[in-house]
Formats: sequence, C-alpha cells, structure tokens
Amino acid sequence: MSDLYGVERLPLLRASEMAEIERRAREEHGMPERLLMESAGRAIAAVVQQLLPEGRVVGAVGSGDKGSGTHIALRTLRSWGREVLAVQAADRPPDPALAHRWDIPVAPRNRAEAALASAAVILDGILGTDSTGAPEQGPARLIEAVNGSAAVRVAVDGPSGVDLSTGAVPGVCTRAQITVTLGYPKLGLLFQPARAMCGRILAAEIGLPPAADDEVSALVITPDWAKALLPRRAPDAHKGDAGYLLVAAGRKGMAGAAVLAARAALAMGAGIVRIASDAANREICQTRVPESIFVDIDDDSALAEAGEWAHAVVVGPGFGQDKLAGKRLDRVLQVTGALPVLIDADGLNILAGRTGELAQLGKTRPVAVTPHPGEMARLLGITLGETRIDPVAVAAAAARHLRTAVLLKGAPSVIALSHEPVLVTSAMSSAAASGGSGDVLSGAAGAMLAARMPRREALGVALFYCSRAAQLGPVLGRSSLQVLETLPAALENPGAGAPPLPFILFDQPLPR
Repeated sequence: MSDLYGVERLPLLRASEMAEIERRAREEHGMPERLLMESAGRAIAAVVQQLLPEGRVVGAVGSGDKGSGTHIALRTLRSWGREVLAVQAADRPPDPALAHRWDIPVAPRNRAEAALASAAVILDGILGTDSTGAPEQGPARLIEAVNGSAAVRVAVDGPSGVDLSTGAVPGVCTRAQITVTLGYPKLGLLFQPARAMCGRILAAEIGLPPAADDEVSALVITPDWAKALLPRRAPDAHKGDAGYLLVAAGRKGMAGAAVLAARAALAMGAGIVRIASDAANREICQTRVPESIFVDIDDDSALAEAGEWAHAVVVGPGFGQDKLAGKRLDRVLQVTGALPVLIDADGLNILAGRTGELAQLGKTRPVAVTPHPGEMARLLGITLGETRIDPVAVAAAAARHLRTAVLLKGAPSVIALSHEPVLVTSAMSSAAASGGSGDVLSGAAGAMLAARMPRREALGVALFYCSRAAQLGPVLGRSSLQVLETLPAALENPGAGAPPLPFILFDQPLPR
C-alpha cells in the first residue's frame, strides 16, 4: 500500500520540471548546487543504512548530478563505517573532491563485473535524470552487469535506461528493487513499463522550495488530500445534506451495473439514491439495494420528477449501445438540466460518434467522464496505443477538447481538468481489474458530486478510496462486489503511518 506521510499536496514532476525547480533553488533561493547534491547523497545513504544495513555497498558512478549524488552517498556510508566501492560508469573517474578525503576505492569500467560481484547493495547512478533513448553500448553493458548481480539494486532518482518523464523503456534498463527518487517523485516512475523496473519507490525531501501549480504537470493524490476533502456529516445532518443521486444504469439483463453503482454511492455517503433502469430490473435492484428508490427509466414523468429531485446524476453503466440506449441517454440528459453529470461506460460509447455534442454539453453543465483506454481512443479518434504513450497528456488534451473533467482509467489512473494539474493516484492494485469496478467507481464519484464537491476533487476522492479498497485484501479471485464491500474499511483506514525516515514523503511498494 502506498503511504504519503502528512502531505496534502505532492508534485509529480517531469525531468524538465525538476530541472526548473532546481534552477530556481539555486538562482532565486541561494541554494548552492553542491548543497543539493549533498542533501541528495546523504538521503540515499540514510535509506540504504536504514533498509539494508549490512554488507558492501558498490556504487556505479556516472556523470552529472546523479553520479555525484551516488559518490556522496558512498562517502557518507564510508564515514558511517560501511565498506564501499565505486565503479567508474562515465568516461572520467568520480571527482575525488567529493570524497572529502575518505578513502573510496574506484574500480575502472572494465573491471565492473568483478567489483559488482562483491556487492551486497548496488547503487545505480549510471545514467542521468535527463537521459532519454536507449543506452549506448558502454552504459548498456554496465546496466546488464548490474542486473546480473545477486545484490540488492537501489536506483538513484530512477533506474538507468528509464525515461523519468514518460515511463518509457526504449532499451535495456536497471531492474531495481528500491528506487530513491530525489526531491519529488518523477512522473514516469509511476507508469508502465517503468513502474515494474522501480521496485519500492521512496521519495526523499532534499530541501527544494515548494513547486507552484503552474510549474508542474501533475500532483499525486495523497491520503491526507482525500481525507481532507471527504464530506463529514454534522451531528444534525439529514439525507438532503448528504446529497441525492440519480443513477441511470442497466438495460434489461444488466441490473448488476445499477446495483454496483448505487451501492457504491451509498457506501460513500450519498443521502438517497434513485435507480433509473429498465423495468425488468426492478426486482433485482430493490432486492439488492433496498435503501434505493427504483424508477422505470421509460416512464417519462417519473424520470422527470427524479431529475428535478437529484443533486447529481450518473448515467451509462450497463446501458447498451443500441437505438433505445441512445434515446434513454438523451432523455436522462434532458430531464436533469444543468445538474452535474458523470457519464461512464456505454454512455461514452454512445457519445463516441457525437463528441461535438459532448463538448457542447460541457458548456451548459458540469460534466465528468470516466473512460478506460479503449473508450478514450474512441472519444478522441486515436489508437489504443496512443492513449498509453503519455496518459497524462492524453487526459489533459481530452479535458480541453471535450470541455469535461476526465478520469482516464489505468494503472495508475489520472484525472484532468483544464487549467489544473493532472491528478494521479498513488494507490494501485490489479484487484481493481475486474468486471464492474468501473460501475463502483462511477457510483462513488457520483456520491461526491451529489455532496456538491467540484468535479476534479469528486473524481479524485472516489478514485483514491476505490483504489484503496482494492488494496485491502487478496488480489486473485476478488470481485468488484468484494472491493465494494471493503469501501467502509478504506474510508476508516486510508493509509499513511510513520515514515521509515523523517525526510521520506512517499513510499510505494511494487503494486500487486
């Protein structure tokens, strides 16, 4: 489970954004570059000493700040009594001035394999943070030697060979068991295929100034952020204060979509839920969600009354994509007027050929959409592969083009709204990859909209708690209903405890 310790706002940076923040630290705040390198190196050393306290530490020391930080980490560990060895990973040997007169032996690159064979811990400082493209022959051979070692591999800032901005792995890369990312987490590390190469990710604070929203592409959704936004009921609250939600879902034979969405909304605190569904689903819905009120979706007067009553609407789960489904969607959108609306699943597939209508809808009311990559591809007229190259950029482009708040599902999922940093979930589990999980998420987000929460925040809070619920239990054999039934536990236990070290901001094991 991910933990972010006492942090409500944590930037998630591309390499260029990190470079700009470091420049500001030097030029506007008077922080010498050497001081930042010292802070970084000592943070790496402290993590190694805390988590891996025994055995020789061998550092593959490349050029630039990453190599310097690795060398400083070795010197710090040496001063604490650890046996250390540096391996030259660049054309020039490490700067001896960084050793502060401590005796740190240096093995040349052509003796790297023998040096690495003696290691209990390897620090990967081979390629710099701004490195993109496949590693050249020399670094690639060293990376392969690191991967072939039986030692615990610790990546400095990010594994060598990984694009820290996008998560791309264009060639060979270090397969780390631990990654210590410096200052702020790097955006690409949370996305595949890079995520699988990072192991446990720890973000270490090194004294950088705070980043403003206009300086960052994305923010991590933290437990403290989600907890702070979750609606709290006053002692004298009534159902209307918690919000009335209309869930329009489920063609004949697809009552499960309506049931999951409605139950998730109630679990997240909705005051009353009305289910507008095919008349054939009445018995199932009223049996499985007895707290809800059933509305025949084809009864125009009853649907209109429900539209006037509601504070927000969820439409689309289990709807189908035939002519009748399109007519029902149009009618729901009509009778709910200017209410906040979340459109999911078949609702999005119906609108895929009518994106002009969707963008126009966004001019008249708050709209949120929750596509998976295939639905996003259809909405934007791009390929499925294009949605996965840079999900943050794709979600941001969709939010602008469609005039909506966008939750692009994935591992991790991302949330975009024009003129705001993209939100990225830190809580991930493959248990969420099961039929009906999108219905649960839609209902949870609908409850937040009905509680009068802004769209971006409503999607973020719902995404966090649904993801957290997926983490709280076994991965295999777990259904969406079981994840739904874990939502109350997630609300009570959103995570974040004592950090392993006081400067650790973020701690994410490899997702299961």
